[in-house]
Amino acid sequence: MAAISPAIPVQTDAEVLDLRRVGEYFLLTLSAPGAADDVRPGHFVAVAVGGEDSSMLLRRAFSIYRADPAAGTIEIVFAVQGRGTRWLAQRRRGDWTNIVAPLGRPFVLPTEPVPCALVAGGYGAAPMFALAELLRERGARVDMVLGAATETRLFGLLEGRRAADSLTVTTDDGTAGISGRVTDPLPGIIAERGTAVVYACGPIPMFRTLAGVLEARSVEGSFALESEMACGFGVCLGCVLPGRDGRFHTICTEGPCLPPTAIDWSRV
Repeated sequence: MAAISPAIPVQTDAEVLDLRRVGEYFLLTLSAPGAADDVRPGHFVAVAVGGEDSSMLLRRAFSIYRADPAAGTIEIVFAVQGRGTRWLAQRRRGDWTNIVAPLGRPFVLPTEPVPCALVAGGYGAAPMFALAELLRERGARVDMVLGAATETRLFGLLEGRRAADSLTVTTDDGTAGISGRVTDPLPGIIAERGTAVVYACGPIPMFRTLAGVLEARSVEGSFALESEMACGFGVCLGCVLPGRDGRFHTICTEGPCLPPTAIDWSRV
C-alpha cells in the first residue's frame, strides 16, 4: 500500500454554487479555490455553520464527494441530522460559509493493480466514486457494494455503475437490490474476485463487521472512519477511537482513513 503525503489545509470563505436534493440527502457545491487543489479520495472538509452571529461554534465535518481544482469547487453530500446540517440545508446560491480543507489522511492506494472492493453505507458512498476511478486508472479491478436501510437512502447508483467493474446493491428492508446488510455480499466477492484490498466508508457498526470479515480472510483494508470531529486538527480529542496498540487514535489527523487492524473494535 502506497501512502500519500499529507495535504496542507486551506481555510477560506466559500460561496454556495448549488444545493439540491438527492433522495433523502443534499448535494452541496461550494466555490473554494485553493482548498480543492490537493483533495484526494478520503479527505474531509470542516464547514462553519450558523453564520457569524450563531451560537453554533463548532464546524461540521463531511467527507468530500468531488473536488475540481480547475473549477475550484468542492462537493459534499449530507443528511439533515441536527441544527448545523439543518442550517446548511437552508442555504441558497450566493450564500457564503467558511471551510477548511482538505483535512485528514486519504485512502492508501495499493502499489500494484490488485482487485479491490469498495463498500459503503448510505451517503458514506460519497468518496467512493472518485476512488474507484483512481483505482481503475491504475489498472485495478473495482467491485463496489452500496447499501442503505431503504431504497431512498441509497446514494450514487448510476455513478457506481459507471465507476466500477461491478456494482452490488443491498437494502435492509429489501426495497432495492439484495435484502440484507451491505457487508453480506463481501465474502462471496472476495472469494470470487480474489480481492486484495477493501475500502469502506459508513457507520461504525458496519466497520466492526467488515473488520472481522477481512481479518478472517487476511485481506487488507482502508476504512474512512466516522467519529465526532469538533476541531478537525487533533486538538480537542473528541474523535479518538481505541487502538490495538493500547493508545487512542485521533481520527481527524491520523485518519480518517486507517487500516481496520489499527482499531480495537471490541472497545468501540
